[in-house]
Amino acid sequence: MTRPDERLLDTRMTEIERAHAWTPRVISKLETLIRDGDDLSLYRINALAFARSRAIDEAEAIDLFLYAARHGLFEMSWDVLCPQSGMILDSFGALRTLKTHYVCGLCDVTGDTSLDDFIKVTFSVSPEIRRLAFHDPASLSVDDFHWKLHFTPDGRLPGQSIRFIDFVQGLAKGVTYLPAQSTTRIETELCAGALSGTNVETQAGFVLPIAGETAATPTRLKIDYDGQRFSLGLMAVPPGRIEIEIENRGVNRGSLLLINWPPEVVALPAKPALDFDPYVSGGMLLARQAFRRLFRSERVEEKEGLGIRQLTFLFTDLKGSTALYERLGDLNAYGLVREHFALLEATVVASSGAVVKTIGDAVMAVFSRPADAVTAALHILAAIDDFNREHGSPAIILKIGAHCGPTLAVTLNDNLDYFGQTVNVAARVQSLAGAHEICISESLYTSQGVREALAGHSVSSSQTHLPGVEGSACVYRIAN
Repeated sequence: MTRPDERLLDTRMTEIERAHAWTPRVISKLETLIRDGDDLSLYRINALAFARSRAIDEAEAIDLFLYAARHGLFEMSWDVLCPQSGMILDSFGALRTLKTHYVCGLCDVTGDTSLDDFIKVTFSVSPEIRRLAFHDPASLSVDDFHWKLHFTPDGRLPGQSIRFIDFVQGLAKGVTYLPAQSTTRIETELCAGALSGTNVETQAGFVLPIAGETAATPTRLKIDYDGQRFSLGLMAVPPGRIEIEIENRGVNRGSLLLINWPPEVVALPAKPALDFDPYVSGGMLLARQAFRRLFRSERVEEKEGLGIRQLTFLFTDLKGSTALYERLGDLNAYGLVREHFALLEATVVASSGAVVKTIGDAVMAVFSRPADAVTAALHILAAIDDFNREHGSPAIILKIGAHCGPTLAVTLNDNLDYFGQTVNVAARVQSLAGAHEICISESLYTSQGVREALAGHSVSSSQTHLPGVEGSACVYRIAN
């Protein structure tokens, strides 16, 4: 186990400690991990798992790693997971390079992921701080290269406690490097089902049926690999002993993971998605103020934007702002409005959200969890009441609206922003709110944890028309 660069570690830990107000012992827990953790525990760290294992608030743990990445202690990566296998299909060092179209050679599937489904944001200690074996993939053993570098360990078979990596390792019939311009041989025993082969780096793969009577003598299978694809000399093979010869004609080293899938897996029309332990998704990260502040240069380069399956939007607006400006004058009114903006941002951040932008006197905020948005709205009204008591007349009068649904993350005017009908509906819901009132959509009201967050508050519902939206909608009103 390599030791960290003590001077650089001390310098950067001090920078992080000074950059933010942390709860006691949080910094020391991170430093202990860097000093004493083994190579695997310091590579692709799940910030939520770190929080659970060390009794740290999840939101603070995410911010801790964001600050650590910003100050050069860690490197942040956006990992694309295969939903069916948990294989890490690609890993990007920046949001702007992220592509959400995936190909999994092991599962023989392709598709598109959204930022909140199977885009896992992880953190690895910087090689400047401490060199890990995983920083040099070419030096890894063949087993570590396949099972530790290219699979996430926390995907489980649906509804079960069995890790997929343990399940698939039990089906493995061979794992090997394929040196360039050379031939590799594997001998193994096959059972009925199918034989799949995958290069876990490039996702080149093949599937070969295993059927018929058990062969009395070993079957010989020749495979040609040109650096991009596998070509097989047989269309099917029988169960029994097999001798496989793989010729790599490419100029780069390849790899091959051989899996003997049983008939019950082969018969599935589609492999089900795994259950994953909670992790920081791309969508969750974009909805954190610390990320938006520390990584302002991050942008979405995809022309169509990056999809998010569900995000909650909260809009606030001032009621009577024209009268406010007339009464106080532009300069004094602007100062009061800026104070209210700061108060709203602090309240949004305290509820694990982020302010995307201000539009005139209005604020647009986002939350990855619907209940957090409702909690923030309630806290905002309470904070504005306190603000008004401290400042006296004229009072700040807020109207709040929120809605959740699918959206696109985009870059507009050099800032991370969102686009789509969900944003439009959230703004329309806010326009229905009265003074000191919160309006939320039915989809938000019925989301997990929202009714619990509203316990003890007066809630009424009505069917109404949202301007610019076809049909009627059920809107829930929460009075202060």
